[in-house]
Amino acid sequence: MTPEDLVEIELIKQLKYKYLRVLDQHEFDEMRTVLTADVVARYSDGKYSFDGVEAVVAFLKESMGSEQFLSSHAVHHPEITLNGDGTASGIWKLEDTVIIGEHGINLSGAAFYYDDYVKTDEGWRIKTTGYRRIYEEMYPRTGIEGLNLVADWFTDES
Repeated sequence: MTPEDLVEIELIKQLKYKYLRVLDQHEFDEMRTVLTADVVARYSDGKYSFDGVEAVVAFLKESMGSEQFLSSHAVHHPEITLNGDGTASGIWKLEDTVIIGEHGINLSGAAFYYDDYVKTDEGWRIKTTGYRRIYEEMYPRTGIEGLNLVADWFTDES
């Protein structure tokens, strides 16, 4: 592995981190800057499948766009392989926590993301993405004594 390879791997890491940041901050239009136009997304082991950036962005806006949908997606332990032809692949451990305020539900889970990347004139972009769950659990917020949401990204002025 060369120093240049390490730079490319770091750029791919930053791309994935941006993907998750814009997801959690509901900056769905900015999602287009991390995905290829012909991206293929297969979330939850293909349960939710979309072809093309417009279909992916529309799904994310529809399913996660409410200000009462609060999420925290964290990936780590990347295994990134540079293929030497301007493409790469990656496996990431995902841990996520979601509050679905409209339905009074909390969700938490773990999964592995499987991605393919392509280097474009604008830098690295995600060509395929998807995850397979290790587990996912849901539980009602009302069932947790003393639980009180005291801050959130979309309504707090601080």
